[in-house]
Amino acid sequence: MTDTNAPDTTPLPQHPWADLVPERFHLLRLAPLPTERDGGPRPLRFVELARVERHSADQSLLRLHINLPGQVLSRKRNVLEVWADHRSKELRFGPDSGLNLEPVNRGLGRFLLAQGIAWAQKRWSHYLVEGGSLANDSASEDARLRRDHCLRTQGFDVDYPQTSPKATYGAPRVSALRGDWNAEKVQIIELLDAAAMLEQADRNLQEQDTHIRQMQERMSRLRREDGALRFTIVCLIVFALFQAGLLIWMATR
Repeated sequence: MTDTNAPDTTPLPQHPWADLVPERFHLLRLAPLPTERDGGPRPLRFVELARVERHSADQSLLRLHINLPGQVLSRKRNVLEVWADHRSKELRFGPDSGLNLEPVNRGLGRFLLAQGIAWAQKRWSHYLVEGGSLANDSASEDARLRRDHCLRTQGFDVDYPQTSPKATYGAPRVSALRGDWNAEKVQIIELLDAAAMLEQADRNLQEQDTHIRQMQERMSRLRREDGALRFTIVCLIVFALFQAGLLIWMATR
């Protein structure tokens, strides 16, 4: 006999776009920044931007990934999703777990949001923006302030309601958002530009190799000359001692 009051434990069907594989890739240059007291050094880095988008009569999706060379990250990290619901004419930013980025404080948050906003404004600038709650898991007060500044810079409203422990974000419409970012921190490198950078780096390495070889040859020549001078000095000292000994012998005779 079946218990009709038992909770339904049937898992919800997965969205058909949940496991989409990225289709387009770009190289990003993260500019070197001053060392942080908490975060440590922030050297020049290159990361990969991977993107995929899908469209249907009811929904559209843009998913952006930031891939780090030599590192495998959780699927919930370094990803931004932008969902457009054409039935309700609303835009939603995800994932629901929040925008967790690595490396931190390198301008990637603004960059990803700007990419998603620009993508939406080309098609649905009149859509409403679905707001939500911000995770209360900032590592420090500075991290929370940076997060709020990033959202406000892109046109979102960030509020701290007294009735909720979590901050909320939102915007009236897609047209109210801003699709720009700090291009001095994050720069998209095109294929030809990347090839030119590699060629320039190779030329610099060759020039350094030539300079090092010339310095080594000069040091070897100086060592040989130094050895010859040392031998000459030793000979002069021996000759001087011989002359002194000879003079003393002649004086005592």
